[in-house]
Amino acid sequence: MARKDGRTPDELRQVTIERGWSEQAEGSALVSFGRTKVLCTASVLPSVPRWMAGKGKGWVTAEYAMLPRSTNERMDRESVKGRVGGRTHEISRLIGRSLRAVVDLKALGEVSIAVDCDVLQADGGTRTAAITGAYVALAEAIAWAQANGRIPRSATPLIDSVAAVSVGVIDGEPMLDLAYVEDVRAGTDMNVVATGRGLFVEVQGTAEGAPFDRRELDALLDLALGGIATLTGIQGEALEGVGA
Repeated sequence: MARKDGRTPDELRQVTIERGWSEQAEGSALVSFGRTKVLCTASVLPSVPRWMAGKGKGWVTAEYAMLPRSTNERMDRESVKGRVGGRTHEISRLIGRSLRAVVDLKALGEVSIAVDCDVLQADGGTRTAAITGAYVALAEAIAWAQANGRIPRSATPLIDSVAAVSVGVIDGEPMLDLAYVEDVRAGTDMNVVATGRGLFVEVQGTAEGAPFDRRELDALLDLALGGIATLTGIQGEALEGVGA
């Protein structure tokens, strides 16, 4: 089936990751999944949350937000509304869980890394782009911390990479990396987070229309893992020379 942008069903949008985009942050990456663009910055903090103090472990946390004009119509900032919305809170927690899945917290020592993911432009897949870019920012921040004595050089905090991609069923056919116009038409919509070794971290799937069977689920997971393998390669290219 031909897609609106000419891609094949198993093809990612054009993906770019510009590491070191921010001069101030210890780690940063501007990630683009087609027209979706997310700026991820990672900050190395000298302490851990109070409830973790004295345990000899570090912590990785994340916050996600959408800029007011990241969408077709302006949204109010959630800070102006006085509360963080449920979707924003859920995605922030998802990004944090995804990053912690590939970090040895004990190897960090009592250091925290806060990753902020700000959506500059949204065209579907903002959470998956954020996870993919957040890993690159995190890896750069860890390398900075080791080079500057915040984390021992002999430590190995990162035990794997992590990336994410969306998949869905549109008009009966599984498709990879849905743009917004596809996402709103999908009969089944799924976000998949997996490591560079192909191990699942999280699978979020919903039948928007008819329920899906095991065969369709397997097809979507296979499609997602193929896309994540490609994303892992792009992350590796962006991180070439980091920590050398």
